[in-house]
Amino acid sequence: MHTIFGAGGPTANALTTELIKQGQPVRLVSRRPVAIHNPQVTWQKADLLQYAEVLQAAQGSSIIYFCAGLVYDKNVWQQQWPVIMQNMINVTKETGARFIFFDNVYMYGLVNGSMTEQTPYNPISVKGEVRARIATQLMEEVKAGNIRATIARAADFYGSETMNSFYDSMVLNKYAQKQRAQWLGDVNTKHSFTYVADTGKAMYLLGQNSEADNQIWHLPTAPALTGKEFIELAAKAYQVAPKYSTVNKLMLQLAGLFSKLIQGTVEMYYQYNHDYIFDSTKFEKAFQVKPTTYAAGIKQVSETLIKPKA
Repeated sequence: MHTIFGAGGPTANALTTELIKQGQPVRLVSRRPVAIHNPQVTWQKADLLQYAEVLQAAQGSSIIYFCAGLVYDKNVWQQQWPVIMQNMINVTKETGARFIFFDNVYMYGLVNGSMTEQTPYNPISVKGEVRARIATQLMEEVKAGNIRATIARAADFYGSETMNSFYDSMVLNKYAQKQRAQWLGDVNTKHSFTYVADTGKAMYLLGQNSEADNQIWHLPTAPALTGKEFIELAAKAYQVAPKYSTVNKLMLQLAGLFSKLIQGTVEMYYQYNHDYIFDSTKFEKAFQVKPTTYAAGIKQVSETLIKPKA
């Protein structure tokens, strides 16, 4: 049984789609029902902070995928992430399942050059400190031989129906509505984005290959482009002029006075005014796969998820 904790999010949905395509039984676990109607799929309610509920949801699992996210608030992260990770470690020990943790890159901090699986943890944000702590918490159990676990990391993503990605909401959706795009940070710096559909396929491959266990993997991501290049690709896909404005840190801070979500983004601003280059060479070579190009991914988004206004 493939069990996905944090069902309903972008990567969880992409992984579910891939598992269904491959004819695999899937158990979705979340606090709220997930509207995926397929005979291969079942849903179970669980609060990740309640170990008894987590254990019940994990029973019979051969692979546990963890794709959950929390409210974008550093105080919530500090309080809840260590508890949740310990619950997942304990349930992995109890069930004997393999564990695949979908992670981000906050723990690396500001990196001069490319982020790889060997990049040391040097967080410069509270949320980065939390991510470093729980990743270390997990891999210490691996080193001790207590569990079989994998960390799968992705860059900022795009191509999600939830519009949680700034590129989806501030560029693609704006052009779809024939509006001026907005770019977060410096348009002349490079940035990497992972296509959501690629994360689902990559997580499935990790689940199918036990020799990939007990390692960190960067999921397939196309080479970084500048903000201007991303804007031009989006404008071409939506057949509009590449008009845009930029959002600097002060503007973000002011907007954060009225929005908790935006307020939570302020400490991560360093990712948008410096180069943010994510390297997935290890995964691409090991599994002989190539990430979706930005041109192809953006075109697909414009045709299927964020369609241009008629």
